[in-house]
Amino acid sequence: MHFVESLWQPTTAIPELLLRATVVYFALFVLIRLSGKRTVGQFTPFDLVVVMLISEATQSALVEHDASITGALIVVATLIALNWMLGFVGARSRKLDRLIEGSPALVARDGAVFYDALRRLNVSEADFREAMRREGVPRDDQIRFAFLETNGEITIVSREAAAKP
Repeated sequence: MHFVESLWQPTTAIPELLLRATVVYFALFVLIRLSGKRTVGQFTPFDLVVVMLISEATQSALVEHDASITGALIVVATLIALNWMLGFVGARSRKLDRLIEGSPALVARDGAVFYDALRRLNVSEADFREAMRREGVPRDDQIRFAFLETNGEITIVSREAAAKP
């Protein structure tokens, strides 16, 4: 019976669990925002390994030695609430949304690909060419605009599509 009870009774104080979850959430948020758009949108096997390691590294920071279900649920609820709160605030403020989500980056215009911007944003030329093929744009001179979106996707607008009413 003691084992079952210990699963439900947090060994860490609830305010401490809330604080830990909040600090880790915002620290990871800032670090991921600083790492760039590609991290989120174009997941490679290496990126998956990094996410798994981040998860493992932050686990003890979130709950310390608390192995209770209640402690885990408090942390999970806090993380979900913080995520919802950022979405709520971002949907109501353009400035905060830009801070939270970022803004699209122009990576090509009128047939000119901005390779320096691609490098700065950690987007390989191969990824850019793949996006061109996906959009049915085989040559650079057919690009009207290309953006690296806030979610990491590359959007290509062809001259033909831009000319349609």
